[in-house]
Amino acid sequence: MVDEYRSIQQSIYESLLIFNPAKGDTVPWLATDWKAADDGRSITFTLRDGVKWSDGQPLVADDVAYTFELQKKLKGGYEYLDGVSAEGNKVTFNFNKPWSPALYDVGQLSILPKHIWSALADPEKDANAKPVGTGPYTEVDNFQAQSFVLKKNPNYWQPDKQKIAGIKMLAFAGNDGANLAAANGDVDWAPQYIPNIEKTFVSKDKDHRHYWFPPTGAMINWQLNTTKAPFNDVDVRKALSMAVDRDQVTKIGMSGYAQPADCTGLSGNYETWKNTQVKDNCTWTNHDVQKANELLDKAGYAKGADGKRTLKDGKPFEFKISVGSSSSDWLSVANVISQNLAEVGVTAKVDSPDWAAVVSGYETGDFDSGIVWSANDPSPYKYFNTSMGSSTVKPVGTKTFDNYHRFGDPKADALLTEFATATDQSKQKDIANKLQEEYNDAAPLVPLFSGPEWGAYNDTRFIGWPTQDNPYATLSVRAPTTVLVLTSLEPRK
Repeated sequence: MVDEYRSIQQSIYESLLIFNPAKGDTVPWLATDWKAADDGRSITFTLRDGVKWSDGQPLVADDVAYTFELQKKLKGGYEYLDGVSAEGNKVTFNFNKPWSPALYDVGQLSILPKHIWSALADPEKDANAKPVGTGPYTEVDNFQAQSFVLKKNPNYWQPDKQKIAGIKMLAFAGNDGANLAAANGDVDWAPQYIPNIEKTFVSKDKDHRHYWFPPTGAMINWQLNTTKAPFNDVDVRKALSMAVDRDQVTKIGMSGYAQPADCTGLSGNYETWKNTQVKDNCTWTNHDVQKANELLDKAGYAKGADGKRTLKDGKPFEFKISVGSSSSDWLSVANVISQNLAEVGVTAKVDSPDWAAVVSGYETGDFDSGIVWSANDPSPYKYFNTSMGSSTVKPVGTKTFDNYHRFGDPKADALLTEFATATDQSKQKDIANKLQEEYNDAAPLVPLFSGPEWGAYNDTRFIGWPTQDNPYATLSVRAPTTVLVLTSLEPRK
């Protein structure tokens, strides 16, 4: 049993390839190989022979082409994509410009069966009660409000890897219920944050209960709304960052499970991309109260007799940190930051309505600051594009789904364009080094820590879980590797 509904998508629908952040490798899946054109304006995938949909129909290239037509129609995106052509067992994605980030962008979208979805009157509103997919577990056996069961796809292309009979998905209102189920042994897989996991989970059965939290998740950032003063001042952003004690943030807020960020802005997913010069000479992500005070003084935000700072118009230097009320770990992080800032005369109040209200404020720009996850693709392009790319900046009042802090940097724009058109990875790494240098100079936001990929398991009933010694996947169902786990587990004999 698994206590996360997100894994249903990879149980039923599969993609052309799978990037495994734990190992840094790319696994061919519905496609056996792919080739980018020399000019970077197209990629051609070769589909795997013998793959069938769960209703017995063959997977064909036209299914892939249709999936992208439907995606663009219903959800938008893929602005660089001119069209998708299907011929035999090959699918070619044509771009309106050289676009190297496209490989994983198109390669990891879940593919849908055209013969099913094209027959629906309104695909966006259809309940999809009887899903048809290529994944290992597609058959809805039992469906209730708080749980449902998926059984084996009778036509799966890897029948030898369907060693478990099915999956029972459980729904919980929050982490507390999910953690209680894990502690009681009611679930086999617990892909969520569990406080004090050694005591609350592992200690109850040390032989069979394990966890693994690799730092390959998204960078968790403290985003400051740069459309508002004083957050539009780079010295202020750096000063506030230096006021934050990331050792406290990760120890108290994240139970010691996370790794503090550095000035590259990159999470543990990008260790091979990091600019060592930037990382090793980092200043503004180090805790330094004296320098934080000096920078704020220099920027003109003076301390009063009461030790509290004021803005240039004489109003108190105070603002809110918005975090959803259900995220106990991030609320702890915000409270640590609030206490840290008090040491430099800045007042930060933690604001914790429900996540829907918090995210609505982020999207429209109606917020002061907040703790936010970041883009986490195989290459760092999207992270830097959504951190400081002008193309991702929307005016306040216009909805955006990334770059909530609304920061654009012309120097970064030029480097991002150069990165996207580069087809050679060594050249991309050179450009990524320069992007990190610009990030270090501009401090577009405040990186806090590499998001751990949460995952705990109880192997009393099933074996074959990924581990640090065998990182064939992560244990996170937010990562694209869930299907690798589902096709590796087997019952304990």
